[in-house]
Amino acid sequence: MSRTPPRRVVSLVPSLTEAVARTAPGLLVGATDWCSEPAGLDVVRIGGTKNPDTERIAALAPDLVLANEEENREPDLAALRAAGIAVLVTEVRTLPQAFRELERVLVHGCRLARPPWLDAAEAAWRELPLPAAIGVSPARTELRAWGRTAVVPVWRRPWMVLGRDTFAGDLLARLGVRHHYADHADRYPRIPLDALLGCGADLVVLPDEPYRFSAEDGPEAFPGLPAALVSGRYLTWYGPSLVSAPAVLAEALAAAR
Repeated sequence: MSRTPPRRVVSLVPSLTEAVARTAPGLLVGATDWCSEPAGLDVVRIGGTKNPDTERIAALAPDLVLANEEENREPDLAALRAAGIAVLVTEVRTLPQAFRELERVLVHGCRLARPPWLDAAEAAWRELPLPAAIGVSPARTELRAWGRTAVVPVWRRPWMVLGRDTFAGDLLARLGVRHHYADHADRYPRIPLDALLGCGADLVVLPDEPYRFSAEDGPEAFPGLPAALVSGRYLTWYGPSLVSAPAVLAEALAAAR
């Protein structure tokens, strides 16, 4: 990677788009159609995370493109590298890894000063007592979600749920919720609805992305099971949203009826 600080950055990851835009307004020149934060972001849109317009990206002459190994396809990243563009690819499957990768992107990749919001995010999660499910007994009892086992659909038709090694699963564990398929061989297994209903979980967690679950679309498939409707931005994004995520998610989980 060049020793010169980048002046033009394209982001293919909504979380990283928000992280850069909040830290250094004006550095971003392009982002995907799915990059919805911060509101009013005025940059060139270059398509989706899975189908970016690589020629349009190249025309923007970026010094650096930010990507993620799960959200973006390797053929697209290879095409950008072949065009002589530097590509920084992140991997985020746990909260500590998210913090490390944000430091790598912002400080080492974009050559920016470490932003105060990143310190605030680490503090917010550090101050949250970790549940015994990941090795530390909880110090507070007001997190009523503690001790629950959940199924966490991310899609329907067909039903797909969180499996092993997911960032969202790690966040839920830190809030006292173990998802039932955490040890599944697949990261996002397809599980028939009857199997989900019979797995013994006592909670269903329904995020509003990638599938837009809502009060009218999702809970009815799990009759008698408390449903927590959560914002996908707080459950799956790694960036400034991590500052508020512990409180927002804990409230949604505790409110599940």
